[in-house]
Amino acid sequence: MTDRTSSRRPPPRGAIADGVRELGCLDIVGGGQVYVHEGYAYIGHMTPPNGVSVVDVRDPSQPKVVATVPPPNEYSHTHKVRVVGNLMIINVERHQRHFYRQGERLPEVERRLRVELGREPSNTEAAAELGIAAADMPKLRAGLERGYDDGGFRIFDVSDPSTPRELVYQKTGGVGVHRFDMDERYAYISTEMEGYQGNILIIYDLAHPAKPEEVSRWWMPGQNLAGGETPDWEGVKRRVHHGLRHGDRLWVSCWHAGAWLVDISDIRNPRTLGSYQYQPPFPEPTHTFLKVPQQLGGLDIALIGDEQHGYVKGQPPAFLWIMDVSDPANMKPLSTFHVSPLDTPYADAGGRFGLHQFQEHMEGTLVYAAWFSGGLRIIDIADPRRPREVGSYIPEPLGGERAPQSNDVDVDARGLIYLLDRNRGLHVLEYER
Repeated sequence: MTDRTSSRRPPPRGAIADGVRELGCLDIVGGGQVYVHEGYAYIGHMTPPNGVSVVDVRDPSQPKVVATVPPPNEYSHTHKVRVVGNLMIINVERHQRHFYRQGERLPEVERRLRVELGREPSNTEAAAELGIAAADMPKLRAGLERGYDDGGFRIFDVSDPSTPRELVYQKTGGVGVHRFDMDERYAYISTEMEGYQGNILIIYDLAHPAKPEEVSRWWMPGQNLAGGETPDWEGVKRRVHHGLRHGDRLWVSCWHAGAWLVDISDIRNPRTLGSYQYQPPFPEPTHTFLKVPQQLGGLDIALIGDEQHGYVKGQPPAFLWIMDVSDPANMKPLSTFHVSPLDTPYADAGGRFGLHQFQEHMEGTLVYAAWFSGGLRIIDIADPRRPREVGSYIPEPLGGERAPQSNDVDVDARGLIYLLDRNRGLHVLEYER
């Protein structure tokens, strides 16, 4: 998706670094998530036939792939991955789900066009109504006829990272599982399920990893259609993106419905404590809601990261919120952090520009954020009212791409940074404090 397509400056040569140096680079197909555990980076790729790669990064200067796990079929992608202990979970989600979801309107569109035109509409006319290319209509029709029943998640034993061993393929529903969190006992899964509108959050007990047991569900009011609820919105624009556990609370990002705080002290009965909703007026969806582990300035602090999904001219690109969450019923922003298009030579080179994601665990006050064509930004929130950038790294695009699309970032126990590009490349970096 192209956000900015104004004047095209020639791309620079080499990386642009401020306080960050590169230790190693792996030219690998792009990914949706990188998670580093005990010397191995686990990468979930965006597009089949690439699934999950396991990369040995014990020597950061020589990262090397030691195992791959393909997706279950050509119609699914497995672009999210996490590891705790010896267990790896990867998602299974319909590839090109937005395309097929848009295409679900095809019967309605064709009925309306028949009435308006007084004849059978052509593929070109139907495609124009759906906002897709006419050349894609055969693929769309085939996909709608085929349907999709493969969504879910897979659990692997990675006690030997070079030989992942599948324990179970847990089916869920709809287009399947998107992002998720896990710990030693539970998995917190964002997925579509029959009877609900859009993704909800399901907690699974992993005490017996080969037989995950559903413990409870949480959803926003209006999502439970089978339970008689009626949403005051259309479609799946409002949905659970994913939840992150901190203590006895889940910090749940809900796409175009803001950030929600959920009490799971009784894990079989999740209970909403509060929410912060800001769409509209802000156009970009809520991607991540993360609790900062320690108080700052005497306040409980959380981060909200929006995702640059579709640039709207005249509106701010996706950015980082620093929130006071001391009172869950009255969460409020203390400050925000932005990257200017002037901060990267790739802002108008094609591709997305704004924030996508930050690392989902913190020690100290540094936030490591992947800013699409802005690369890595390291932000110090020691003073939560005055966040400041203390380092950055904009990689040179690999594989002939016009711009970097820094998609995800993780930091290992050594303090090394792993910056994953959506299109191509994994960069192993070190912050020179």
